[in-house]
Amino acid sequence: MAFDFGTQKMGIAVGSRIIESATPLSLFPMKDGIPNWDELLLILKQHQPGLLLVGLPLNMDETESDLSARARKFARRLRHQCHIETLMVDERLTTREAREELDHYQSQGRGKKLNADSLAAGLLIQSWYRNPQGLRP
Repeated sequence: MAFDFGTQKMGIAVGSRIIESATPLSLFPMKDGIPNWDELLLILKQHQPGLLLVGLPLNMDETESDLSARARKFARRLRHQCHIETLMVDERLTTREAREELDHYQSQGRGKKLNADSLAAGLLIQSWYRNPQGLRP
């Protein structure tokens, strides 16, 4: 399961390693970067992931920003709350790619229920399949 962390909303996607696919879920509301942990833990219980990936928003020069620190903090709390291995994954350009993908779906009359943040979370999973490396939060 992957998370595209945001301070107001968070994209979530679930993946299946067997068929190397990712399915975006509905946007998850955040309040100043903090989730409703009870609701988030219910989603985790429902999907029972074996690994959690949290997007690490790096600048293009690989430096970290304030949002990077907040995403790392979220990942540490997530791991503490659910006791599932949690890794950070470089998310540079995933949101841009997700918006382009969403525009493509919508231009074909599809994608009305999709959103760029959850598509970006799905792209994190797909990049993990291609290169399974991550950083500890």
